[in-house]
Amino acid sequence: MARYTGPKTKIARKFGEAIYGEDKVLAKKNYPPGQHGANRRRKTSEYGNQLKEKQKAKYMYGVLERQFRNLFEKAARTKGITGEVLLQLLESRLDNVVYRLGIAPSRPAARQLVLHKHITVNGSVVNIPSYHVKPGDIVGVREKSKSLEVIADCLAGFNHSKYPWIEWDESKKNGRFLHVPQREDIPETIKEQLIVELYSK
Repeated sequence: MARYTGPKTKIARKFGEAIYGEDKVLAKKNYPPGQHGANRRRKTSEYGNQLKEKQKAKYMYGVLERQFRNLFEKAARTKGITGEVLLQLLESRLDNVVYRLGIAPSRPAARQLVLHKHITVNGSVVNIPSYHVKPGDIVGVREKSKSLEVIADCLAGFNHSKYPWIEWDESKKNGRFLHVPQREDIPETIKEQLIVELYSK
């Protein structure tokens, strides 16, 4: 399936946020890319703001349009506030949980670990990044992958208490997905209500 593989800093500058993690270039050039980026003062329409928020969420979680719409439709059918449920579904993706556990430095890296069969769920290898992790599931590193330098480097010194909905077992190199995160616990600066408004038109 196609994925965005272009310059990540360009996307981060477009939204004015480090959506792929720490970005040194963004710290120096916090304005849109392009010849007139620094001087652009165009007012964005209501639709433009809604579209921008949807695109930001898609880039942030590495989800394509069809997948994103399917998740939105699922969220709309689920009991609760649609925007919050949408973010909870995104947070429950296996690649995101691997990232939150500190096994990978970014979501794209977590996706790659999943695709290359380095990750297990409840003891079985799962290589589907969009796999829906459920409360009680144990996500870990495959036994023969525990010595991988990239994984060891990421886990070294990672603060596993950052996210209250997951619990890490250092000795087993796995984490338990305790419960679906509440909106106030999700650190992403996404205005999910704008996404709901966009799809509700």
